[in-house]
Amino acid sequence: MSPDNGNHVNRRTMLTYAGTAAAVGLAGCSGNGGDDGSSGDDGSSDDDGSSGDDGSGNGDDERFEIGVTMGQMDSGLDPQDHAETNTEIITGQAYEGLMDRDKVGGIVESLATDWERTDDGNVRFTLREDVSFHNGDALTAEDVAYSIRRIVDDEVGIVSPQSNDLGVIDEVIAGDGEVTVDFEGFNPIAFQLFATNGEVMQQSWVEENDGNYINQNTNGTGPFVVTEYDSGNEVVYEPNDDYWGGDVPVDELTMGASSESSTRVNRLLAEETDIITNVPPQEVSRVEESDVAGISSVPSARIIFLQMRYDVEPFSSQQFRQAMNYAVDVESIIENVLNGFGTITGQPTLEEHVGYNPDIDPYPYDPDEAERLVEESGFAGAEITLETPIGRYLGDVEIAQAAASQIDSLSNVSCELEQREFSSLVQDITTGNIEDKPHFNLLGWGNAEFDGSQTITPLMTSNGALTVLENEELDELIRQAENTEDADERVEFLQEANQLAHDLAPWVFLHQQFSVYGVSNDISWEPRSDEFIDPDTATRQ
Repeated sequence: MSPDNGNHVNRRTMLTYAGTAAAVGLAGCSGNGGDDGSSGDDGSSDDDGSSGDDGSGNGDDERFEIGVTMGQMDSGLDPQDHAETNTEIITGQAYEGLMDRDKVGGIVESLATDWERTDDGNVRFTLREDVSFHNGDALTAEDVAYSIRRIVDDEVGIVSPQSNDLGVIDEVIAGDGEVTVDFEGFNPIAFQLFATNGEVMQQSWVEENDGNYINQNTNGTGPFVVTEYDSGNEVVYEPNDDYWGGDVPVDELTMGASSESSTRVNRLLAEETDIITNVPPQEVSRVEESDVAGISSVPSARIIFLQMRYDVEPFSSQQFRQAMNYAVDVESIIENVLNGFGTITGQPTLEEHVGYNPDIDPYPYDPDEAERLVEESGFAGAEITLETPIGRYLGDVEIAQAAASQIDSLSNVSCELEQREFSSLVQDITTGNIEDKPHFNLLGWGNAEFDGSQTITPLMTSNGALTVLENEELDELIRQAENTEDADERVEFLQEANQLAHDLAPWVFLHQQFSVYGVSNDISWEPRSDEFIDPDTATRQ
């Protein structure tokens, strides 16, 4: 997560990490892949969010209160039953996984202090001692094993949209202070996956409560305890006094949301909140020129795209899907809508991630070619609707408006725009059945594992939890990439998969998103590249 800060030395100890995530975060270059996070000794070792003075006091006896305002709230407090970053941010204050990441993506300790490959290529985690859940019960190996099974095995209790996030697991074995995870075949990125996913819950607490209760209450091991939960509006936390990582410096944390970016900015400048997400480009100078706040931005691990369901007309035609890519002027959107806060893409893998194919060029803006392909597809005269969330991603509505207008300007396609609350749209997107998903929608995907497979697998493979595509060749390339132990060979498979994804065009490829935060001058806080917000690393200015 973050660099060592105050009493958080234990939680924030950065381990040696020679893998891709560190290379990406520190050098901003493409990783060499296949290292799986190991480097030989890896692992050895008031109601609106306002707090009155918003934590700006200078005396040690003053409460340090922080307010965070995002674009959207959570979809519930079950940490294993969601697939959205905003929910992860809210649940992640209370729940933790076996491993974690620092500000730049490096792997750090969390509930595990040690991890290693076993002789048969599986992985073993040594658990931290003296860790308690918020209800006072001790963390056990059985809790960890149960948590992993609950994510990957539909029969354990839920059908988790995170089922792809830990790899294909055959068995989980709880031992004395340790947990062994056996995979179906070799998992080359096991440690990257567990460093980003797999929040741990108490087995008895889950089994004693129904889903409604679990989604409105928390019982984790993390630095914050939920004290108030107003679904869709606000979550209030207090520090976990028994946190294994030491004293938490924040006396109260309030997380809320507003889908209107201007409202978020106004609240920041009125000193009603301390951190806001997705400051729109046209508001950046207003924040920077104020006396109370500034801008902190970082290229994120999120790609923004328009996804098209392969099984419904006209998107069943590869030519029509490619036409939509030629119809959208992405460079113009980046320049005129995002004021440069974005980088054009032409494949599902970002340049900084393992498996990026440098030989793939983005689709050029070519409306004549778009019209030709539409005619060739047999769907001339098609009437389509683009659905977009409101306020979830940086400039999402404006991006969608521009794209829909450009598509609508074609002589042989008409395109309307439908704006939807993200909480509603995401319910359709994360359904287990492709038949229930939108036909055409704007979406963003954050790949906090820094590996191409973790975008392609869930979003483009036939059995992916969020897929809009079915293609045997792509499935096989990903299967090969996930089963080879040769790092260079694995990169080659992923690069082939990216070329095929570019050609199949299940998306209109748009851009890599920048995370643009407004931050109060009363606090010192640096954002993470994976978009997780960690208020426990903030300090007073």
